[in-house]
Amino acid sequence: MPIIELKDVRKTFRSPQGLPVAAVDGISFSVERGETLGIIGESGSGKSTLGRLILRLSEADSGTILLEGEDVRALSKAQLRKRRRRWQIVFQEPFASLNPRLTIRQIVEEPLIVARTYGSRAERLRRVTETLEEVGLSQDFLNRRPANLSGGQQQRVGIARCLVTDPALVVLDEPTSSLDLTIRASILRMLSRLQAARGLTYVFVSHDIETVRHFCSRVAVMHRGRFVEIGSTHDVLSNPQQPYTKALMSAAMPPIPYNPGTQEVMA
Repeated sequence: MPIIELKDVRKTFRSPQGLPVAAVDGISFSVERGETLGIIGESGSGKSTLGRLILRLSEADSGTILLEGEDVRALSKAQLRKRRRRWQIVFQEPFASLNPRLTIRQIVEEPLIVARTYGSRAERLRRVTETLEEVGLSQDFLNRRPANLSGGQQQRVGIARCLVTDPALVVLDEPTSSLDLTIRASILRMLSRLQAARGLTYVFVSHDIETVRHFCSRVAVMHRGRFVEIGSTHDVLSNPQQPYTKALMSAAMPPIPYNPGTQEVMA
């Protein structure tokens, strides 16, 4: 059974002039467990909206969204709150997604408190410390605040916050776009390592074709709220069939040499 299955999902917004704009226009697809699906497209194509609809961070107008076999749109708010620990998201801007008033310990611990897991304070501290170590941050970071961290370290905290509840599915919404190339590659290697160790499923939303080429097993090309092409990353990006995909490829930056090494830079 796929971990994600969408059928004819739609979401419409209103323009400033009051006209309907279809951000997601009849999308259907599935994702298998342990897979990484990349969703690419230009700004305004609807890819980030789709990522939020999958996790019901935004409400779809119509269609079916199944996560681990459950109809997400049919869940009550209380039921959805309980399931949140299984379905998580990492946002684009790490600093903007972290509460600057909280310590790193408090930021990573908060989902455990909300989910009411690891009941005692000592158990939660152990879980937070273990998760920070998984993303390459020592316990020395526990009492720091986001403003005292680099961009790469902030994103590692965001990933730790996501992983601390042991999710099955993670939506990665442009998680490396604000980072420089060296740190970007390091974060991606870490995400690949964590996926292999934990059996995670990723939906990777990005405008960066070369990152998707190296990180994702399948890719969907999104344009004006629709998928115009979907398939294996190699097939779609090496031999695009649709005019929009060809135009997107031709407008992309030249390929950047990829270093498949394992070193994770902690900057």
